[in-house]
Amino acid sequence: MRHPRDFFKPLAVGAPEPVREIPVPPSRMIHFFDPSNEKMRAKLPAIAAKADIVLGNLEDAVPVDRKESARAGLVEVGKTADLGGTPLWTRVNSLESPWVLDDITTLVTEIGDQLDVIMIPKVEGAEDIHYVDRLVAQLEAKAGVTRPILLHAILETAQGMANVEEIAFASPRMQGISLGPADLAASRRMKTTRVGGGHPGYVSISDPTDAEDLEVGRVRAQQDPWHYTVARMVDACVSAGILPFYGPFGDIKDTVACEAQFRAAFILGCVGTWSLHPVQIDIAKKVFSPDPAEVAFAKKIIESIPDGKGVHMIDGKMQDDASWKQAKVLVTLAEQLAQDDEELKAAYGF
Repeated sequence: MRHPRDFFKPLAVGAPEPVREIPVPPSRMIHFFDPSNEKMRAKLPAIAAKADIVLGNLEDAVPVDRKESARAGLVEVGKTADLGGTPLWTRVNSLESPWVLDDITTLVTEIGDQLDVIMIPKVEGAEDIHYVDRLVAQLEAKAGVTRPILLHAILETAQGMANVEEIAFASPRMQGISLGPADLAASRRMKTTRVGGGHPGYVSISDPTDAEDLEVGRVRAQQDPWHYTVARMVDACVSAGILPFYGPFGDIKDTVACEAQFRAAFILGCVGTWSLHPVQIDIAKKVFSPDPAEVAFAKKIIESIPDGKGVHMIDGKMQDDASWKQAKVLVTLAEQLAQDDEELKAAYGF
């Protein structure tokens, strides 16, 4: 374990100093694209104009015979694509794979100054982050990268879930953590083939209204099997000063269920989610932008309690320092999003 005094020292001579506070730009959606697909690369500037973050995916969605072309395609994007200031991320292959070393080495040395975040799949403990942390520092020093590349862990195994707090605190490079529901479901032996979302078999049930017939009057309500996981991930991230994200929602056509899952994650504290198809960009933008009516009420709380102290009645509702803090969270996020979105700026009244 590194001494606290050494935590913010570079892990390689010549590497940039680690950041002391994780930047929080708009991060409502991380839009995944396949860098091996030439047509997709050509469309990327238009996608980047709509998305908060674009991510070149080198892992699961890329077949084995296209791993190298995906890596090369992402280097091309970093060197030539005009993303208009939209951050560029990547998801490299998992740490046990034969491609990950070349992924990290190539990307850091070729486009390190264009790459904001490296997403690491299937992180199971702090040791995985420590390995990548040191390697990236050495490569940054070798390539003369001027700002540190941050790391983002995907929570995809039961062991990773058990160690989520130590993962969150593993390095000053840690930017955030995303939920990987499909791999985590497999690791837990959950009985589902869905990628995120609920399951019709995971329900709560009301008491019967007829003691003789146990089926009469019973109301069944489908539950969210990811509630505990997301809540614990959010707590770990907030404790460490990093950002929690929901991950993929696999049923592209079911936009209603997708919105419901995104909204549950947003309410629990996630700052954003993944989008696997352009239709999910708009869903994420809608869900992870605070509702204008809630922002208006939050502004009213702040205006009525400028110092955040005392107990006040506003529109018949009791408000105190805790609700003032909640209001500040909403208004700060709304102000940030409105800076680059005239439609939201008007809706929020800024």
